[in-house]
Amino acid sequence: MSSPQMSKVKIFSCTQSKDLAEKIAKSYGVELGNVIISRYSDGEFQPSFEESLRGARVFIIGSTFPSSENLMEMLLMLDAAKRASALHINAVIPYFGWARQDRKDKPRVPIAAKLMAKMLETAGATRIITMDLHADQIQGFFEVPVDHLYASTIFLPHLRKLNLSDLTMASPDMGGSKRAYAYSKELGSDVVICYKQREQANVISHMELIGKVENKDVIIVDDMVDTAGTLTRAADLMMDRGAKSVRAICTHPVLSGNAYERLEKSKLQELIVTDSIPLKKQSNKIKVVSCAPLFADVMKRVHEHESISVKFLM
Repeated sequence: MSSPQMSKVKIFSCTQSKDLAEKIAKSYGVELGNVIISRYSDGEFQPSFEESLRGARVFIIGSTFPSSENLMEMLLMLDAAKRASALHINAVIPYFGWARQDRKDKPRVPIAAKLMAKMLETAGATRIITMDLHADQIQGFFEVPVDHLYASTIFLPHLRKLNLSDLTMASPDMGGSKRAYAYSKELGSDVVICYKQREQANVISHMELIGKVENKDVIIVDDMVDTAGTLTRAADLMMDRGAKSVRAICTHPVLSGNAYERLEKSKLQELIVTDSIPLKKQSNKIKVVSCAPLFADVMKRVHEHESISVKFLM
């Protein structure tokens, strides 16, 4: 009987993350496992692993961005792996959706991120591997180990290759200032912060800039870009204040609503993202840097019981 240390690795993909999962499996050095999704006429679906999982270390890859079917598919695959006697069941969630609801910001609303954690655990996840959570404290919602990776390990080498002599890091809001300061420390740059007031979700009533950007090459850093309203408004404001150029690095390209149109019309020179979420369409302003090698390396370290602290740059 094989020991847990010698358990076999099997990597599977949810439908929505198939392209990324194939890259991760290739980088890891194994074939992507076979899963069949059967669908009923009313829309109900059933995933089926077409190979034995007994005693294996299973990695199930799937970002949980809307629609909710993406989350449901992950939950069903976790449950199937548990019932198939997998020894370790790792939910690899490059983009942890529903994370913006991480607290009660007004009465009678859910804490969706906490609910997500409980559902994933109940379904069978024995470990979570994710990247750039919307809020670090979401790790505390879990009772199983969480490996919270940072896309800075991907973005920092890319930024250094740009050779920007007058670099300034920027946060699009007060909440992201810690992330901007962490990048500035690594790159030895200044920091500016945007202060914004919202009328409601995704609607900004006022934005002001704290710091100087004149004759600077500005890099805005954020964990995600959704409607791109904040990002493009910040970029335009900085260019109006005399910046030489404005780029942005955003880990998760949600890009909903009129995001693509806003990006094209804005003064933002480039948006650099990972492939944690597949792009809905291509754009000359968007550059994708793959997170597959990062996840493959961490998955291998987890399997071989090695430290992954080297991947926690910030």
